[in-house]
Amino acid sequence: MRVRVGVIGVGNMGSAHCKWLENHPQMVLTAVADVIEARRGRWAADPSVQVFDSGQALIRSGACAAVIVATPHFSHVALASAALKAGLHVLVEKPIAAEIKEAEQLLKLPKAEGQILALMFNQRTNPAYGAIRDWVKDETFGRLRRMSWVITDWFRAQSYFDSGDWRATWRGEGGGALLNQAPHQLDLLCWMFGRPNHVFANCGFGRWHNIGVEDEVSAILGFEGGVTGTFVTSTGEAPGRNRLEVVLDRATLVYDTREDVILIEETSIPITEAIQNNKAFQKPKTELRRFEVAGQGGQHQAVLDNFSEAIVSGTDLLAPGADGLDSLMLANALTLSGALEQKIALPLSAVRYRRWLRSKQRAEQPRSQPVVAALNDLSGTF
Repeated sequence: MRVRVGVIGVGNMGSAHCKWLENHPQMVLTAVADVIEARRGRWAADPSVQVFDSGQALIRSGACAAVIVATPHFSHVALASAALKAGLHVLVEKPIAAEIKEAEQLLKLPKAEGQILALMFNQRTNPAYGAIRDWVKDETFGRLRRMSWVITDWFRAQSYFDSGDWRATWRGEGGGALLNQAPHQLDLLCWMFGRPNHVFANCGFGRWHNIGVEDEVSAILGFEGGVTGTFVTSTGEAPGRNRLEVVLDRATLVYDTREDVILIEETSIPITEAIQNNKAFQKPKTELRRFEVAGQGGQHQAVLDNFSEAIVSGTDLLAPGADGLDSLMLANALTLSGALEQKIALPLSAVRYRRWLRSKQRAEQPRSQPVVAALNDLSGTF
C-alpha cells in the first residue's frame, strides 16, 4: 500500500511535487490545499484527490499520512507543527523557517517513533557536492585550508519582484537572496565544511532592484581551526556563475556547474611542508586531473524517493529537519552582519535576530496590506 500524501501550496513548486507523485511506486497524491482557488481547482474534477482551501483543513481531514509543505516561508513552521502534532510525516520546502526562533520551536516538537520531519535540500543529491564533502571529511587531500563560493546566476528582473506584493519583503518573505535563492548553497556549505563560527558580510539591500531586502551579498567566513572562506551571491548579475573553489593541503578543487567535472590540481607535497622546506619562490609541482561527474543527481525526485523510503523502510534521510537550522542561522547571521556592518559570531541568538527582524517588519511599508496581512495570518491561511 502506497503512502497517502497531501501537498500544501500548489504554486510552481507544489505543482511540480504533485506531478512527481504521479505513478510514484511508494506514494500517492490524495489531497491538495491552496488559498488560491484557481490553483486548487486543477484537481476539482479528480475524484482521487481531495481539495481544501487551507493547509490546516487538509491536516485535520485524515486524507493523508504525510504532507509536503510548499508555501511561503512564514507559514512553514505553523503548518509543519500542526502536521507533526496530527501524527503526519512532513517534508518542508526550503528554508525550514524565516528565522532561527521559529525553526528551534519546530525542532523541539516531540515526534512519535518513526515519525519523520525532512527538508527539500535537493542539491545534496548532486554527486559533485557529495564527492567534495567526502574528500573534505575524510581529508583525502589533507586538511581544509580555505573555500570560496561565487553563486551569482540567480538573475531576476524587477518584474519578478513586482509579480507578488509579498516577494522580497521583510514581512512577506523575511529576507531576499539569502532566504529565497541561496538556501541550497548555504545548506551545502554547512554540509560540506561545517557551520562557520563567525561572519562579516557586505549586503546590498536593494542595490540592483527596487526592493528593501538583500539582492547582493559578499561575505567573509571564519571556521573552526582557522579555516577561512568567502561567499558571494547576487540576483543582479548576468550571466552569473556558480563556481566553488576548495583549497586543501594537497589539492585545490574547482567545480563550476556549467561543466560536469571537478578539476583537481594535486600538489606533489603538502602545502604546509612546501612552506617550511621549499626555496623562496619554489611552488610544489602539481598534477591536474578531471573527476567526471554524472549529471546533477536525482534532485527533487530523489529527495521524494528518500522521504518515502524513510517512511516505509526506515532509511536514513538525506536532509533531516534538524539540518535546516545551521543554514538558516548562517543566512540570518549574514543578513544581520550586513545590516549592522559588524562581525557576527555563531551560534546567533534567536532572540537578537527576532528583535532586529521585527523592527524591519514594523518599519516596512507594505505594497498591499491585505495580502501581506494574510501571509502573516499563519493559523488559517494555508
